[in-house]
Amino acid sequence: MVGRFLAGEKWILARRRWLSIIVTLRLACGCVTVLTAAQPVTVQPFEAGSWSTPANTVDVRVVAALGKQGVRLRNPCSDGVFIRRVYLDAIGALPTPREVKEFLKDPRPDKRAALVETLLVRDEFADYWAMKWCDLLRVKSEFPIDLWPNAVQAYHRWIYDAIRGNLPYDKFARQLLTSSGSNFRVPPVNFYRAVQGRDPSSIAKAVALTFMGVRLEHWPGARRAEMAAFFSRVAYKKTDEWKEEIICLDPANTTAFKATFPDGSVAKIPSGADPRQVFADWLVAPNNKWFARNIVNRIWAWTMGHGIIHEPDDIRPDNPPASPEVLACLEKELIASHYDLRHMYRLVFTSRTYQQSSLSQGDTANPKVRFAHYTVRQLDAEALIDALCWIGGEGQSYSSPIPEPYTFIPKDQRTIALADGSITSSFLTTFGRPSRDTGLESERSDQPTDAQRLYLLNSSDVQRKISLSPLLRTAFNSARGNQSAAVRGIYVVILSRYPTPAESAIAERYLQTDGAQPSQAASDLAWALINSKEFLFRH
Repeated sequence: MVGRFLAGEKWILARRRWLSIIVTLRLACGCVTVLTAAQPVTVQPFEAGSWSTPANTVDVRVVAALGKQGVRLRNPCSDGVFIRRVYLDAIGALPTPREVKEFLKDPRPDKRAALVETLLVRDEFADYWAMKWCDLLRVKSEFPIDLWPNAVQAYHRWIYDAIRGNLPYDKFARQLLTSSGSNFRVPPVNFYRAVQGRDPSSIAKAVALTFMGVRLEHWPGARRAEMAAFFSRVAYKKTDEWKEEIICLDPANTTAFKATFPDGSVAKIPSGADPRQVFADWLVAPNNKWFARNIVNRIWAWTMGHGIIHEPDDIRPDNPPASPEVLACLEKELIASHYDLRHMYRLVFTSRTYQQSSLSQGDTANPKVRFAHYTVRQLDAEALIDALCWIGGEGQSYSSPIPEPYTFIPKDQRTIALADGSITSSFLTTFGRPSRDTGLESERSDQPTDAQRLYLLNSSDVQRKISLSPLLRTAFNSARGNQSAAVRGIYVVILSRYPTPAESAIAERYLQTDGAQPSQAASDLAWALINSKEFLFRH
């Protein structure tokens, strides 16, 4: 609590100063600039007046879908908004002040596409999307998943390497579905160990949710049993090594049989054959209506904040897509690229649909027009604590003494790179990190709560990060002699943009307040910005 540092009336006065500057700066944000009569109204500093990004194949379908509803895309987002947005969406991190300044002064019209290319090959890209896949695949050592630390580390590393090496998605899915061997030495077999039930029905449910976006409990019992038959020969065998387990085919059950795919077609499983291989062949076929649709819809939800079919893991006939044409376009792109997921991220990030403003036009009650602006949503818990630690200049400590072996995470490792869903903290729990028990997207919460706001306003840890921040130290030191430079420095570090003239005037006036130390006033400004929606949300 901040009260540990500031007692009694001093704490109350400091809190009033922070709240006062938050309110004042909110009033300063969002000033509207009207351009020429032929151009739309833009909201500064969040929007730009014209597009430098060419429309791509996704935009053609989106614009057509919106046109049927009588609406159009919003204005393009500003460069300051874009660099922050794409960093958070692609690698789960804020850009450095140097990266911001270089991008903002870059005159090239294709600089946004060039930036996307650099982000797609960074190690942090693999870290961030491995985290997302670990949520889906339930990578967790403790109850109720019980993978145990050795298997967790091997499984996470395999997922990370697959993303880092851009393993085609059909091969990624096939390896998860068909691998056999030790859970320590053949990491993909942990897909089967991470299912809470080891019966064929539970395995089929996990497969359908992960690779088809389907909640199998909605299907009739007979249809569920037909799909479960493909996993009726998965067997689990213990070894003499502690917590090691072998995933294999049941050697006592090798007779030929017939099984029915979810689309109604029938497969003949020869004697001794692996039914999982037969199912995988059917699943990843280009004409399969579930496989490509599921992953492109998930990517859209992850990057745009809302699935074309929503929830993204609840695909069913009575939950139709907002735009079948956009979804079909993405499916074709994935198949044509030979299941290159990096191509799909590139396609979204370089589209006008993604790069448009997040400011709604007051017509979003109709789900058909949900493409008409970028969806505002709170930062992932892991990305938020990493951002605070980056500002503070020191990482977060994580450890897990249970279960054995003892797990210690060095402070210089980012939270998004945590392999084990069991290793957590009160901060991560408060800010909605998923428990990784079910693989459902809804396990992660990005909804703001009172507990989160109280933490950020009152946390002694956040106060310490601000006061000791090496990134902010220069700005704090210059607050006495050069208020303008101090304000600009604080804004670039925290919000990844320069302040507007109105914001600068308010902040500089506050830094000159009688009775306040300039460095303390600058710290107050940093605290106010960290508590602003602009910092806490992707926008």
